[in-house]
Amino acid sequence: MTATALDAPAALHAPALATRPFARFEWMVALRYLRARRRHGSISVIAGFSFLGIVLGVAALIVVMSVMNGFRHDLLGKIIGLNGHLFLQAADTPLTDYDAVAERVKKVQGVKLVLPLVEGQALASSPFGSLFSLVRGVREADLKQLPGVGGHITLGALDGFDQAQGAAIGARLAEHLSLRIGDKITLIAPRGAQTPFGVAPRIKSYPVVAIFQLGMYEFDNTFVFLPLPEAQAFFNLDGQANVIEAFVDDPDHMDEMRERIEPALQRPMIMVDWRQRNQTYFEALNVERNVMFAILTLIVLVAALNIISGLIMLVKDKSRDIAVLRTMGATRGSVMRIFLITGATIGVGGTLVGVLLGLLVAHNVEAIRHGLNWLFDANFFPAEAYFLSHLPSRVEPSDVIAVVIMTMALSLAATLYPSWRAARLDPVEALRYE
Repeated sequence: MTATALDAPAALHAPALATRPFARFEWMVALRYLRARRRHGSISVIAGFSFLGIVLGVAALIVVMSVMNGFRHDLLGKIIGLNGHLFLQAADTPLTDYDAVAERVKKVQGVKLVLPLVEGQALASSPFGSLFSLVRGVREADLKQLPGVGGHITLGALDGFDQAQGAAIGARLAEHLSLRIGDKITLIAPRGAQTPFGVAPRIKSYPVVAIFQLGMYEFDNTFVFLPLPEAQAFFNLDGQANVIEAFVDDPDHMDEMRERIEPALQRPMIMVDWRQRNQTYFEALNVERNVMFAILTLIVLVAALNIISGLIMLVKDKSRDIAVLRTMGATRGSVMRIFLITGATIGVGGTLVGVLLGLLVAHNVEAIRHGLNWLFDANFFPAEAYFLSHLPSRVEPSDVIAVVIMTMALSLAATLYPSWRAARLDPVEALRYE
């Protein structure tokens, strides 16, 4: 008898060698389980709904995060572009030395623009209507450098603004009052000249020399700019300014800039930065953004739970197949990896499709809005309610990565229990009644 024959019984009783992790046969069996059969179609239907839920959840998260980022970016750019980063107001004495203070602040490192202003409220009217407005007096040179106005003139020009003694108004205000270049806008201030009968309102008309459009409804419908001397005379502030605005290079580090600017003032002044003035806007946006993220994450969570239920049903249905694989030498690890691959394929595939769909919608959200407005004959984004004239969208790579990681983690976590349950299946019990 040969040595080969003597060694045969020992070879039959030798333990099966474990395959390398994620071998080809594991992928083949796992992907085969995803395909629907007529007798077990309900399992594939559950897998399909899980896939669809992940796609919709990921896409909705990316679109909502992009729109919220767009809101914050556009609001911040437009508010800061017109209102400045730091506001300096006189504390004890009238601000008659505004030129000297502005020059000192302008020399501080990190400050790029400083302009003295006269600011007050007035009723703007024309023969066709009236609206409350915010009137600002500013020099021509400063107005041209103002980021929110200088590059957004749609009609007229700012050249000769100081000498024209006219007004620059927002496009929405011009529309509401039916004003064009050369027409006169009448401003009515409640505090005018002192008379024996009390304080009389001040009324004066100015020719419209320029119309600007920032794209933010509230600003385009509210602001009126006058030459600084005209505004001083109109509000009885001859030789004074009631605020100095400063623009800095990095508005996200205002605490550091305040420390640099304070020694340059050399007089008691109140400093207020853009974060304090617009705290309500941006806190509301942050809260809404976080709440929407939490709500939409529930869509992904429900889809992940569907993966769990689908895989548990699949394990129960394939218990005979699992037992056969075990008797043929498949290890517990191989069985667990088969069902991990099955569930992870749904999660990974749904995530990738959801990312592509979300990016497609996020980059075309304004065109989609116009299409829906035309289709349903409605206005789904009224500028009067949302302050912006268009629906903004800004895709941040960090948000997309966070959504992908979160979805992948939930999807993979959902496969752990069913896969562990499949690996723990006893082949003897599974084949006892077969």
